[in-house]
Amino acid sequence: MPELPKTLDDAIAQSQIAVQAALADGVARMQVEFLFPELKAMPVAQQFLPVLAEYGSRLNVFFPDAGAAALARRDWVDEIFRISDIGTGKASIAGSKIQPEEEIFLFVAPTSVEVPQLEKICAEIGDRPIIMLNPRLEDSGVVGIGFAARQTRERFISTIESCYYLRPVDDETALFRCYPGLWEIWVETNNKYQKIAELPTKPSGDDIDMILAGGQPNNMIDNGEVTPTRKNNIFRSLQRFLKALSS
Repeated sequence: MPELPKTLDDAIAQSQIAVQAALADGVARMQVEFLFPELKAMPVAQQFLPVLAEYGSRLNVFFPDAGAAALARRDWVDEIFRISDIGTGKASIAGSKIQPEEEIFLFVAPTSVEVPQLEKICAEIGDRPIIMLNPRLEDSGVVGIGFAARQTRERFISTIESCYYLRPVDDETALFRCYPGLWEIWVETNNKYQKIAELPTKPSGDDIDMILAGGQPNNMIDNGEVTPTRKNNIFRSLQRFLKALSS
């Protein structure tokens, strides 16, 4: 199974392998997440896209809005795949954004705001593969979202398989998953990250706290290693980790 990546290039390469494995297994809806605030969507998408090059014009790449889609068309003038926007206005909802000949769809950084329209587009796509790249569908910062909207969002998110996930949890801890592997918790000791736990499902914050404190949540697969305790400096190692991934 893959190690925790040391650079962003390594992480993107791992995610491409994970997506290929998921596609081979018939996974229809998947997402890839590099959860670092410093990362911009367009450069990551550009590095990720070669894994879908074989689809050519049968690929449709979606951006959240018309402005982002226009920038992509300007910067990716030599690409033969179609570039679309999810959109939330009446004009965008009125017409179909999906063509019968298209076989696979990449959504770049969709947010919780677009979920209603995103769900409609995905319903039209049907069983054809969908990849969400760095989605922000669970954004807790959205103000004024009602109960029905939260239910729609949660229902839609539950249909998506997390194929690649990489997130620093605190100053020295990272949560990692690379399909078809388990969810893994890695901790830095002596300037090196070591895997301390594997879990069959994504752990909650409380689960991670329990593991780091030396306990075991119910869904944990214990690998028999001693769990290091956390340090207090919440930014030092995180900043170093982000710097390494961006280099």
